This record gives sequence, structure tokens and C-alpha cells, in this order.
Amino acid sequence: MRNLLVTGGAGFIGSNFVHYVVENTDLHVTVLDKLTYAASREAIESLPSERVSLVVGDIADAAVVDPLVASHDAVVHYAAESHNDNSLNDPSPFVQTNIIGTFTLLEAVRRHGVRFHHISTDEVYGDLELDDPQRFTESTPYNPSSPYSSTKAGSDLLVRAWVRSFGVEATISNCSNNYGPWQHIEKFIPRQITNLIDGVRPKLYGAGLNVRDWIHADDHSSAVMTILEKGAIGETYLIGADGEVNNLDTVKLILRLMGHDENDFEHVTDRAGHDLRYAIDSTKLRTELGWTPRFQDFESGMSDTIRWYRENEAWWRPKKAAIEAQYAAQGQ
Repeated sequence: MRNLLVTGGAGFIGSNFVHYVVENTDLHVTVLDKLTYAASREAIESLPSERVSLVVGDIADAAVVDPLVASHDAVVHYAAESHNDNSLNDPSPFVQTNIIGTFTLLEAVRRHGVRFHHISTDEVYGDLELDDPQRFTESTPYNPSSPYSSTKAGSDLLVRAWVRSFGVEATISNCSNNYGPWQHIEKFIPRQITNLIDGVRPKLYGAGLNVRDWIHADDHSSAVMTILEKGAIGETYLIGADGEVNNLDTVKLILRLMGHDENDFEHVTDRAGHDLRYAIDSTKLRTELGWTPRFQDFESGMSDTIRWYRENEAWWRPKKAAIEAQYAAQGQ
């Protein structure tokens, strides 16, 4: 494997993966990205041009996808519409990108015999009760609750069908909530950090008891590379770092690390259909492929993330006012 095609490689999680590949392998990476509002050229422009090239295009456009897939040894598919609030306002882009886009890629890798890895989410499994001792595993039934998670579930099922029906060499990973550099400020953690930088109190959905299983984007990247290199074709691997924290405690941690009273936040209208708890059991990935996360201390990872947003205000500042206006219109 010499040439890697990464869809969505200018987005948050995808760009972190591209950085990881450049720093830890000698592969050449081509990024295919539509450069929607959630993507950023700046996230990859510092990388050496002889190692990384950018193609601006739509994964649902077969005329763009097919020749790119044909000239690469493997595809890692990050590209997706992923913001739950946006999916509730307008589901159509989620259907087009997450389902039609994945179908288009699968047809291309089928034609050209190219290895495929599909990035998915733990949200396809629905949610768990707060006091449920169980975690999601690879055998947990799908039970998505939003247009976003439903379209991701649909894309997962397409990958499984193309493996079984057409012999496509594919694997799937479902990951818990990511945090780290380059995450769009509409998302929960960077929104709170940038609010505090601006002297604005953080916003907490409802009572803040919803639990998320946080993982640093660098650890997600190392897990994906491990699966790409060692994973068994047709298998699904869950990626998690045992980082279960509720939203209330996450906001309090951010406040404390940024030198504020940990109770200095405000409650806002809860999201419709807000999932209660996500929790990943990554035993299969750890025991079968030997992967372990590097960032096992959420506080340390959060400190690094806060530092990054402080040092990169020029990147997120132009987007901030518009994002907060959208939330204000929703009572959030």
C-alpha cells in the first residue's frame, strides 16, 4: 500500500487522520473533500505537498470518485454530514452524502478491487439508560434515533452488503465521540471553549446528564490505521477509550481548566430526541489487533484541546458569530 485516498480529509476527524498518516507512515495521501462549511483547507495546508494532495469534489459524484479510486491502493471513508442538530433541521444532505456518497464509493472500489475502510459512529446503536451496566459491542442491534444516525446506519449496512454480495474488501469502525484540534465550533466541546474565550458563559443542554464516551482524535486515527493494516475483511471494530463523562461534568471540567467557577454556566433548551448515553466496548479491537489509546486521561486531553483553541483563534473566529446566532434562534 503506497497511495491512500481519504474522503473528508479536510474535516475534523479526517484531517487529524491525515496528520497521523503523514507523521507515522511514508504513504502518500490524496484528500477528497467537498469543502463544506465543516471542512477547512487550513487543517491540512501545513502538510508537505509531496505527501498530501487535495481534490475538491463530492463523494456522490461518480465522475470524480471513480478515477481517484482507480489510482489508489486503499480508501478510508470519513466524509459525512455529522451534526445532529443540522440533521433535525434538514435531513436531505445527510441522505445524499451519507448514503448516496457511500454507495458511489462502494461501486468504485468494487470495480477496481480497492481496499475500503468505512468510518462510522456509535450513534447507530441508539442510546443506553444511564444506569445500564452494558456497553455497545459489535453485536449490539442498530437502533438509530436521528436522521444523522439513521443515515450512518444505512451506510454501514451498504458496506456489509457489498462485502457479502460482491466480495468488496472492506472493514467498518464505529467510534465514540471525538474531541481535539480542528473540530468545528458548532460542536459541544469547542463551543464551550470558544464561548469562555469570548467571556460568554457555556451552554448546557437540559440537565446535562447525557453521557458521552470521549476519545481524542489522535487515538481514533491510530485505531483506524491499525484496522486498515491488520483488520479482518468484513469485520466491524468498535473504537473507544473508556472515556464516559456526562455533559455536566464536561462543562465543569472546561470551566475549571480555564480558570472559572465550575458552576458558571447556563442551561438551554434540550435537543429533540437527545440520546441519553453512549458507551463503547473496544475489547475486540484491543485483544485481536493489539490497539491501545494513548490519551487515557480526559483532563490532560482537554487541556491540550483548550490550548489549541486559544492558539488558533484566527481559524475559528470568523465562524463564531454566525454559529451563535443559529443557536440563539433555537433557544440554545
